[in-house]
Formats: sequence, C-alpha cells, structure tokens
Amino acid sequence: MTTVEISSRQLSQHTGSTVRIHGHIQSLRDMGNLAFVVIRDMAGAVQLVADEQEVLSVVRQAGTETPVVAEGVVVARPQGQGFEIQLKELTLLSTPAQSLPVEIGKQSKVDGLALSTMLDYRPLTLRSPKVRSIFKIEAVFCEAFREFLRERQFTEIHSPKIVATGTEGGAQLFKLNYFGQVAFLAQSPQFYKQIMVGALERVFEIAPVYRAEVHDTTRHLNEYISMDVEMGFIEDERDLTGLLNKLIQHMFEMVAQNCSEELELYGATVPEVGTIPAITLAEAVEIINSCKKKGNQEKTDLDPEGEKIICEHFFKKENSDLVFITGYPLSVRPFYAMPLPQEGEMSSRSFDLLFRGLEITTGGQRIHRHEELVQAIKGRGLDPEAFKDYLQCFHYGMPPHGGFAIGLERIAKQLLGLPSVKLAALFPRDINRMTP
Repeated sequence: MTTVEISSRQLSQHTGSTVRIHGHIQSLRDMGNLAFVVIRDMAGAVQLVADEQEVLSVVRQAGTETPVVAEGVVVARPQGQGFEIQLKELTLLSTPAQSLPVEIGKQSKVDGLALSTMLDYRPLTLRSPKVRSIFKIEAVFCEAFREFLRERQFTEIHSPKIVATGTEGGAQLFKLNYFGQVAFLAQSPQFYKQIMVGALERVFEIAPVYRAEVHDTTRHLNEYISMDVEMGFIEDERDLTGLLNKLIQHMFEMVAQNCSEELELYGATVPEVGTIPAITLAEAVEIINSCKKKGNQEKTDLDPEGEKIICEHFFKKENSDLVFITGYPLSVRPFYAMPLPQEGEMSSRSFDLLFRGLEITTGGQRIHRHEELVQAIKGRGLDPEAFKDYLQCFHYGMPPHGGFAIGLERIAKQLLGLPSVKLAALFPRDINRMTP
C-alpha cells in the first residue's frame, strides 16, 4: 500500500489510507496497553493512537517536544469528533530535554506566563500554536501589503540599513564602528525611498528600522518592521490618505479571509473598513478635553491617553476602529514635511492613523523643491552640507510626492489585543533585551 505524506489539515481527505506525518510531540498519555500521542505540525495538531507493543516501546522513549515521523492509517474518531491516526511506526528524530521550562502543550500555562518568561524562552514559546499564530497573521499582512501595491505599479526596494548620517537629523541613533568610521543604523528608509521616487515614481519596502529611544513601554521597540510607501506626482496628502485607506482595508480583508483559526485563538475581530474618518489635531484636542473630567489639566497635544479617547469617541460615533489625525504643527514633524500655512502656528501636510487607541501609521507630503528643502534644513539648525547626497535628487528635479509607514508589530498588537508590542516581535529588542 502506498504511503502518502500529509499534514494534519489533510486528514479528512485520506480516511482509510496509510499516511506519513511529521511534527513535534505536544502531549503523551501512556495507559499501559494503549497510548495517545498528539503531535503538532505546521498546520495544526493530530492525535495518534498506539496499541502495538513494538510501537508502544518507542513511544515510551519519547517526551514532549520530541520531533518525530509517524506512519499509520487514518480513521474516524468516535461520535464525529474528527480523525486520528492508528499508529504503525514512529521514528524519533532527536532527544529533547526531559523537563521543559514551559508547558506549551497547555494553553492556560502559556497564557499565564510573565512577559519576561515568554521572551526568555522564546525558541520554545514560539512553538505554541497561539503564539506562532501572531506571525502567521503578520505574514498575511505583509503579503497583502505587497499584493495591493504591486497591483498599483509600485516597485519593492531594499535600502541600506547602515548610514553615514542620521536619516532625519535626530539623536535617536545607534552608532557603530564602520571600518574605523562612525556610522549609524538607519532609523527610517525615508531619504532612500524619496530618492527612488525620482527613479521609479512609486516604491515600497518592508524592512527593520532602528530607534535608540530610551523607552520601556508596551508600545515601543528599538528594532521593528516598518512597511514603507512613497509615491510621486501627488496633488497633496489626501492622495496618500486615500491610498492608505484602501490599503488598510485590503490588508484586513486578507487577514479575515486567511487567518480565521488564528484570529479565533485570540477572540479577535477584524474591523470592517469603510471611509476612515479624519479630524485635525486641534479638533482632536478639543474632543479629548471635552471628555476629560473636570479639574483635570487640559491637553494641548495627543498623548497615549488622548489616542485612546479619540478612538473610543469615533467608535461610538461612527463605529470606526480607525481615525486619521491631520494638521500636525510643522515644529513636531521632520524638516522635509510640507508646510500648510494657516492662522497661528505653521501646520504641515502630515497625518497619523490611529487604530483602537494606538498610532500605527505616520505619513505626509514632503517638500519637493530644492531651495525650500535647503531652507527647511537650515531652519532646524542643521547643515545642508551634511545632507548633500540626499539633496542631489531635489537639485535635479523632483515631483510633488509623499508617503507613509505602517508599524507591523503595532497593527498586529492592536488587532489581537496583545498587552505589549513586544509579543508581536519574533525576538524583540528593547532597552533591556537583545537576546535571545
């Protein structure tokens, strides 16, 4: 009889057939003349039943997390409870430690782990079906991001992560020795994606960025995955928010279609994205102050508490999990942000996108005229000579352009209701951790 190689998800298609399946032992119950072994593969889990003495002797040499190859016949379980494999042969591929620091076979045990324990034993805890589902969802987010943009003639690029100067002239930089010269880890692909607008017009990138921010919060990482977009020949920032609206809609739709099992593990609901509402920062501050209790100090900007208040307000008012905040003061945006003259302080053609109480995207229109950009650099007390390579593309002519960046870990955190963004990073890096 031919043996068919299958995954746990294909059991129902092979009833009565002899199959081969591989995975790690998730749990094992030895009842003397009978043993039940649950193995976990990339698709899910399956129960194996052993009742032959030769097979039972092999089972008794195994432990949880032993990688195995199993062969047997697929049979229906009693009372329509799915399918299992009547085990005929079991091969042990290695011998794990007898005592595991974390019981990943019991979800209640994994859910009860402290964040530090979850991360200290990351190579093991990532095997938990619930934990690894985070990264299946993130993979679909990335796939949907690429698919949407490629259909609109965007080209994927790969910019360098070792740079000679601070990308935005800021101080939040990791310094390193580059063959005797001072270099830095890039805190954004911003300059390079702008340069590439001059060459390819529409570009995107999914890559790590580095911020030397001294934060230890539930919303910050020092290395994270940024999903960047930049496009040329725009009218203004509304072209960007329109594109982002449709992009976010597509990303959520793809996750809903492809990750139902993973979402169920978290009890997560995917938002139905229509036209995302938009308000100015000034309007947002008014709403926040109107919602605050009497006696509390009035807000003048948008802090983490304010982001939550605004999102709660728009969920109640418009049943929207997302909201655009526009019209940020030019002084709090990078030097390349396009000014938006108005009464009072100079505003900018920039925006943030909030999702369920957290900023997940920042973007805006950029200055595209060489002379104006040089003046903007000088206005921040910076030396244009330090940016001469970046300024080349503007010297030779650039169209009106702009872009945005989505934080992959942040959008996953908010979708799944994770308590910390660190759980949405494979091996998170923060001020206290650079291992494992």
